[in-house]
Amino acid sequence: MNTNLFSGLPQQLPDELITTLLDVGKVRIERIVSYGHKSPDSFWYDQDQHEWVVVLLGSAQLRFEDGTIEMKPGDIVNIPAHKRHRVEWTTPDEPTVWLAVHYGERS
Repeated sequence: MNTNLFSGLPQQLPDELITTLLDVGKVRIERIVSYGHKSPDSFWYDQDQHEWVVVLLGSAQLRFEDGTIEMKPGDIVNIPAHKRHRVEWTTPDEPTVWLAVHYGERS
């Protein structure tokens, strides 16, 4: 199947749109589309798998327990399993498109 990561981008969303592009063995690849979305105030991701993330469009800020990073197109981050993190903000007036690769052991 041939597809384009930027096709079918909605113009607005009540919630982030997560599309699984590949899920095989210990690897899952997702396209995530955000429009001003962020994690709930008291929520932290604490995932069983590592997560490699690249921002393709838009921008965002991720918070870790030891600091924050801002991400713009082309920026990547590798988040080890169980490293608590959250999304502080994404651009509200255009889509933020992420590519997330989850890999490693699954529980």
